[in-house]
Amino acid sequence: MSSASSTTFRPFNLALIQLGQITADKPTNLQHARTMVLKAAAGGDDPKTKPDLIVLPEVFNSPYGAQHFPVYAEPVDFVPGQPYDPAASPSDSVRMLSAVAKETGVWLIGGSIPERGADNKLYNTTTVYSPQGELVAVHRKVHLFDIDIPGKITFKACPPPALSGLTDDAHFARIGLGICYDVRFPELAAINARQGCQVLIYPGAFNLTTGPLHWELLQRARAVDNQVYFAMCSPARDLTAGYHAWGHSMVVDPMGKVVAGTTQDEDIVYARIDPQTFHDARAGIPVTTQRRFDVYPDVSAGL
Repeated sequence: MSSASSTTFRPFNLALIQLGQITADKPTNLQHARTMVLKAAAGGDDPKTKPDLIVLPEVFNSPYGAQHFPVYAEPVDFVPGQPYDPAASPSDSVRMLSAVAKETGVWLIGGSIPERGADNKLYNTTTVYSPQGELVAVHRKVHLFDIDIPGKITFKACPPPALSGLTDDAHFARIGLGICYDVRFPELAAINARQGCQVLIYPGAFNLTTGPLHWELLQRARAVDNQVYFAMCSPARDLTAGYHAWGHSMVVDPMGKVVAGTTQDEDIVYARIDPQTFHDARAGIPVTTQRRFDVYPDVSAGL
């Protein structure tokens, strides 16, 4: 692992797994997720797409909904800086994700899972694994999704969690993490970008009301705001489930161009992440050096 100042941004391949067939049976969900990680790791039709980093969607191991989280929540018991053996984790999901990351030899962002913390509170938690299967980072969703659009959708989340780790270094980029509703809060993305992230990845599950309105718009906005690559990975749409995900997992470049994406069904999205686009965006439109922190505050200051 490297520090923010020494992280070299190199080209790499990214794969987003838009996972379908999520059932009420957790072991079945974990097995299917593992199968899809193995499929993604093999690459698409072009061998040049073989990924260095694979991403699963938000809440991939259980049905989506706050009413399900207490039933499916798992302890993770990860403390940054302290030794952690994923093979002995109390979390079934962590054990599977660690094993498949090691088996495939890729970096893996394990979507998110319902977590029961040591404080007995529930969290929506992303876990990140090295190609050796090490659990190297954990991010708990910062902003909880409470909305009420009359006649369309009402969704109430659990009590807000504490802020946890925001960033992780792979050997090819510094990557910032968020989850779903976090994308609506530009401060989080700005903090990550100003701490040296070149790529931001948010597992997410927008619905059929907010998805067509804001899913692509918000990703392109956060990419352009911060001149970074931005990607969100959704579950596939299942109209027999209680929550209907929008799907449309995608990757956006630092100029706001959608470089890869899909529609609503189970799929794997492959994208080549090219640092030259990142450097060209920042050289051509130098907002990173022209901000006026004498006029307004730097939201990342002091963090």
